[in-house]
Amino acid sequence: MEVILMERIEKLGQMGDVVTVKPGYARNFLLPQKKALRATKGNLARFEQERAQLEADNLKRREEAERIVGDLEGMTVTLVRQAGESGQLYGSVNSRDIAETVTAAGVTIDRRQVALTAVIKTLGLHSVRVQLHPEVAVEITANVARSEEEAETQLRSGRVVTAEDLRQAEEAAEAEIEAVVEAVEQEEAAETTESESAGDEAAPAESAEAESEEAPKDA
Repeated sequence: MEVILMERIEKLGQMGDVVTVKPGYARNFLLPQKKALRATKGNLARFEQERAQLEADNLKRREEAERIVGDLEGMTVTLVRQAGESGQLYGSVNSRDIAETVTAAGVTIDRRQVALTAVIKTLGLHSVRVQLHPEVAVEITANVARSEEEAETQLRSGRVVTAEDLRQAEEAAEAEIEAVVEAVEQEEAAETTESESAGDEAAPAESAEAESEEAPKDA
């Protein structure tokens, strides 16, 4: 089927190009999304009449998209999900989840602008393309983790927090607690010993003082 592209379509062409596509692709995507028109004589004539306005509108949208790029460049969004020891999610992260998280972070985007080739099913740092305009795209990072703490660790290390990492962290935390408890116990024991030692030194002095008071005075 021949269609007129109403905007730039990657691997197909630029606005105004007449291209041949599969009928299903045209009917299910290009035509309902208003990304193309059937290449009839009437539509070709209509496009030429409106070309200047269409190109001006496209330029305006592109400039708006380029402004948003600055807000999204380098952005990392955290999505907390439950997962097994292997890092496989109990569920998935889709384009809607990412769009909502980015919007909550202060930059409004639509789920249709999130170009995921497939839903995310594993923990980790995932590069996600956001197509703000047919000619403007930016990469952001989706940090999928079991908790905010794990997300911070993943971001610092650049890798997934594994079950072994969690066990080691728990062991390190337990060892740290034990060390603190032991230090407190040693400090208390030292204070007790010091107190007892001070008491032993005070006892003879008190005894001598008592004997002095009891001794008869010379006439």
